[in-house]
Amino acid sequence: MIFDTIDLADAEGAILAHAVRAGATAFKKGRRLSAADLEALRTAGVDRVLAARLEPGDVHEDEAATRCARVVAGAHLSASEAATGRVNLFADVPGLVVIDAQGLDRLNLVDEAITVATLPAFAPVEPGQMVATVKIIPFAAPAPALNALEAVAGADPPIVSIAPFRPRRIGLIQTRLAVTPEKILDKTARVTGDRVAALGCTLLAERRCPHETGDLAAAIGDVLGAGAEILLIAGASAITDRRDVLPAAVVAAGGAIEHFGMPVDPGNLLLLARIGDSATLGLPGCARSPKLNGFDWVLQRLVADVPVGRADIMRMGGGGLLTEIPSRPLPRAAATRSGEATAPRAPRIAALVLAAGQSRRMGGINKLLAPLDGIPMVARTVDAVLASAAAPVIVVTGHEREAVQVALAGRTVRIVDNPRFGEGLSTSLKAGLAALPETADGVLVCLGDMPRVTAGQIDRLIAAYAPAEGRSIIVPTRSGKRGNPVLWDRAFFAAMATVTGDVGARHLIGANEEAVAEVEMEDAAVLTDVDTPAALDALATAAATGR
Repeated sequence: MIFDTIDLADAEGAILAHAVRAGATAFKKGRRLSAADLEALRTAGVDRVLAARLEPGDVHEDEAATRCARVVAGAHLSASEAATGRVNLFADVPGLVVIDAQGLDRLNLVDEAITVATLPAFAPVEPGQMVATVKIIPFAAPAPALNALEAVAGADPPIVSIAPFRPRRIGLIQTRLAVTPEKILDKTARVTGDRVAALGCTLLAERRCPHETGDLAAAIGDVLGAGAEILLIAGASAITDRRDVLPAAVVAAGGAIEHFGMPVDPGNLLLLARIGDSATLGLPGCARSPKLNGFDWVLQRLVADVPVGRADIMRMGGGGLLTEIPSRPLPRAAATRSGEATAPRAPRIAALVLAAGQSRRMGGINKLLAPLDGIPMVARTVDAVLASAAAPVIVVTGHEREAVQVALAGRTVRIVDNPRFGEGLSTSLKAGLAALPETADGVLVCLGDMPRVTAGQIDRLIAAYAPAEGRSIIVPTRSGKRGNPVLWDRAFFAAMATVTGDVGARHLIGANEEAVAEVEMEDAAVLTDVDTPAALDALATAAATGR
């Protein structure tokens, strides 16, 4: 291809490299110049143009794009008409994009003039959605390169095709514990029904049973007997091992575990199994939310008849960090107050340390000022919070506020006084909430008399916080018992500010179980507060001896 400034006398049939105006007429880039075009240009005073002239062995960009698209397109794709060296490929049916990655690389390495861009492999698409685009970069492509592509087109698999979603009968089993709220199970059933309907499938049956191996195995047999081709099991408790209740029940029902876990977050705790001809998935907790997670990737492949086994799941790590990707529905921190998109960021968690109480059961001693290995109890608590990722740290004082402030001297905290401390804990909570910065996504509510809680434990609570995945209230536990501190999403601030009396916001946890995530701790520090002189003595002894 000759690319140069050409006299109009030699420009008939040449392709304009840049737009040119001739009087009131504008000739666009890529236009083949006709004799009439040249006359109009001469009349306008133009005598030379920057243009390309094709030589033997050059294939015009539109023809080249059309031929390349035929090589690229596989089943269930339609091609647009070529224009300006481009052909777009569109899905004919709902399904997953299947890409021969090696073939795509080989094509794009043939010649710099030929380029093909696609959606990511296994992306779900709807009919009419663009899946790939073929673009010839200059105004022509070398014929030998196109001939080589076409010669291997029949031997290699298509570079891009659509694996259609096939209607399936899907069963859902949910296990329950004594403390499992029915509304969580109801929500999971609704979300799952919507999820499978979006893939053109039917939720054939839903069963609920106790979180016990025998009960679950029996329910599995019933749902498979009803004709379920794919079985989904949502456990009341997350799977922690291949020998846990859910996988044990699958084996007891005659199934085999193919893989446990996946390098996709959210979605790590997914179980892949097979019982007879039915694929079986043990769902991660995030599957209770409609947000995209690793379970979706596996379910979509099963419905589209795309093989998904142990190795396939283990290769999903690239792109598997779904927590903050902008394409995810309602990503965390997706908008500013003005409605404009912002880049994903770490959550901003403030901390309230409630230190206004009167220590009524301590026999006249202010427990918060009691020394533990030479350091006041409240100072130990505040030091742990300051060493964590929580910021800013706000301390609510009341009873003996001056002495508490002295105990915290030199520490980077904001002191908020609660003159109504005698009316109960709720007044300190309200005072602290009112002092929170507007930029705080959530707040960690800490009790000043829990000095054994560590910065590491606080950071684990913050790491678990993910409202986009349904984790808006984060509660520490030890051996199944819930403790403190508790992390609350901003969505609960208004309700927390309405509590009254000498109680905190713990009743809101029970009323919003679907938003609660529990974080099991390695020791009982999250359960240990100080209400009596005996408890203080025991804590002081432990601090002195390092136990």
